[in-house]
Amino acid sequence: MKELDAVVLADDLPEHGLRAGDLGTVVLVHRADAGYEVEFTTLGGETVAVVTLLASQVRPTGRQEIAHARLLAG
Repeated sequence: MKELDAVVLADDLPEHGLRAGDLGTVVLVHRADAGYEVEFTTLGGETVAVVTLLASQVRPTGRQEIAHARLLAG
């Protein structure tokens, strides 16, 4: 994965209001496969969280996947 790639969160991160399956954008790549800074935004463009994640916590989006919307808790 590289900067500006869309990714899918693999784990719930309740401390950030994020759930597995949420879509984010890679904003910084750490050393090869060490991890990523990922920004999660609302559909209106408001940043929900920018989180440092391990490579195992995100995956690329798939060509046969469909996006799903949900309201943020709180």
